[in-house]
Amino acid sequence: MKKILAVSKLFVAGLGLFVLQQCNVQKTAKESNAETFLIASKQVDCTGVGKQKCYLVKEGDAKIWSYMYQSVEGFTYEPGYEYVLKVKKEKVANPPADASSIRYILEKVVSKKQKISEDLPQ
Repeated sequence: MKKILAVSKLFVAGLGLFVLQQCNVQKTAKESNAETFLIASKQVDCTGVGKQKCYLVKEGDAKIWSYMYQSVEGFTYEPGYEYVLKVKKEKVANPPADASSIRYILEKVVSKKQKISEDLPQ
């Protein structure tokens, strides 16, 4: 009886360690979904569904600025500052025809520097 109890305790402890390890693996997988964005110090006029202001963004190691037509949830932009952000991308199920199929969510403001961004498109 004591042997069965001891084996049961070892099994439960091992199962607990396995579950904790799996939680850590899932968290790491979710974090790897984050991307780094460089947001320029000024927004530009652009046309999406209508006229609007767009961010100028460099994703990851990109060398060229690109237009970002939507906002980043949780991010408050101030002109005159260049930002480095960690942003999570999520797919939107059944987006409207005039909306993006990707949603951007702020995970972290890595840096915020007061400066004029360089090599912006005219």
